[in-house]
Amino acid sequence: MPRFLLPLSLLLIASGASAQTAPSPPISIDSLKNVTRTLSDDSFEGRAPATAAEEKTVTYISDRFAKAGLKPGGVDGGWYQPVPLVELTATPSALRFTGGTTRLSLEYRTDMVIGTYQVQPRVEVKASDVVFVGYGINAPERGWNDYAGIDVKGKTVVILVNDPDWQMKNLKGPFEGRAMTYYGRWTYKFEEAARQGAAAAIVVHETEPAAYPFSVVVSSWTGAQLQFDEPGGRMDQSKAVGWITSDAARRLFASAGKDYDKMVAAAARKNFKAVPLGLQASVAIENKIRRQESRNVIGVLPGSTRPDEYVVYSAHWDHLGRCEPVRGDDICNGAVDNASGIAGLIALAEAFKSQGAPERSILFIAVTAEESGTIGSEYYAAHPTVPLRQIAGGINMDSLNVNGATRDIVVVGGGKSELEDYLAQAAKAQNRRLKPEPTPEKGYYFRSDHFSFAKLGVPMLYTDPGEDMVDGGVAHGRALAADYTEHRYHSAKDEFDPNWDWSGAVQDLELWYRIGRDLADGDDWPNWYPSSEFRAVRDRSRGQQ
Repeated sequence: MPRFLLPLSLLLIASGASAQTAPSPPISIDSLKNVTRTLSDDSFEGRAPATAAEEKTVTYISDRFAKAGLKPGGVDGGWYQPVPLVELTATPSALRFTGGTTRLSLEYRTDMVIGTYQVQPRVEVKASDVVFVGYGINAPERGWNDYAGIDVKGKTVVILVNDPDWQMKNLKGPFEGRAMTYYGRWTYKFEEAARQGAAAAIVVHETEPAAYPFSVVVSSWTGAQLQFDEPGGRMDQSKAVGWITSDAARRLFASAGKDYDKMVAAAARKNFKAVPLGLQASVAIENKIRRQESRNVIGVLPGSTRPDEYVVYSAHWDHLGRCEPVRGDDICNGAVDNASGIAGLIALAEAFKSQGAPERSILFIAVTAEESGTIGSEYYAAHPTVPLRQIAGGINMDSLNVNGATRDIVVVGGGKSELEDYLAQAAKAQNRRLKPEPTPEKGYYFRSDHFSFAKLGVPMLYTDPGEDMVDGGVAHGRALAADYTEHRYHSAKDEFDPNWDWSGAVQDLELWYRIGRDLADGDDWPNWYPSSEFRAVRDRSRGQQ
């Protein structure tokens, strides 16, 4: 999913790196063009995982890795890491609430969407006590715990989306103000509810703090849902997870004799205590289960002196396969998103090899199933081929800039890690300005493959190229981005164009090379800033706690 084509990134706090930026070797434009053209050809049928097109895709990538001089970095000495997938297609009952002044029956797609991560043919929640847990956050480093003083095991928790301070207009607040932290993401809400033992977790949808309308929730949560297949069938997760509309939430609170607006306001305060609503929730979910398998492709350039320490570059190889036809063409080629990112991965491998191995090893990971929810990278992070504690940091590439060079650069999720010091130094060497993100509340940092590593502690960078075009300025940059988003993004029209201007892609790849080379030839272990939600897990993995 391209980020540079969407609203740009967060204020960068970094001021300069301790390392000296390495000179960048030439980035092969021929490789960028040839790999992007090949992977987005109709013969690759849109590169959907677990289809006949996958074999052709991963074979091509591993062949290019080998030609670039990489060694196999997958399982059992090969290029691949198998990613077991399970597809769940849920048919839920209505979500019913009893015990209040009114019996409520919330209807699927209209009032709510609901499903399960548990891999079983049927799950059921029966007469589960309902508790409002505010924003559902347990953040010891911020002195905040919405679950303090209450046991929600076997209960249904109702949770607000985003962070308690999301309505602030600046970046100051207990959860970074307007900028969303991971505590604000719905994925975190469900993870924490499961850790607390909740039988069901229901997030209240509001368009502004969610950053999208309820129609997006419906389209994303209905139909077949992929996840990686784990032994045990994910029985450690809540039985039911889902969303309700804000209108349904108001009816729910009214039935419990509670004022919804007052409860929401109370939840934004640090001394908030979870509130039992005196209601019981019931829902049943029938699942159609289908298992399949996909693959990550992994290459490694072994380090010259410290081969057991690593820097990682990642990009996803998959796209949507067949999609809504455009003038009879139903192949979603995914040229920009993300054949171009794989081309960048290969071009970087060639550049590193041409300059000789750095001191640390470099991992190049082409992951599967990003478009299904970053499943391939999530699986890799949970089952890494090298210990995560031995990865110094990394960079993710999701759609290259094919519009031309820019005068600016932004970091998605800025203010999080010391890798931003490296970025600041490399950008300075290119005479590029660092710019703030106009919509940090939308949480783009949590929506691509780098995040799978970040939430397990590995510092990861994810940048946008900026919008101030060397040729045409800001207005031209914004127009090009808007045109792609409106006319080609996730459609059959995202096809290779021989007239693309690759100077912006080369500019970014040179910057990413400099960062990776400095990190690989240095002995630093960048960490997250003390306020980051990922600091504690990195400290534990590095033995610093």
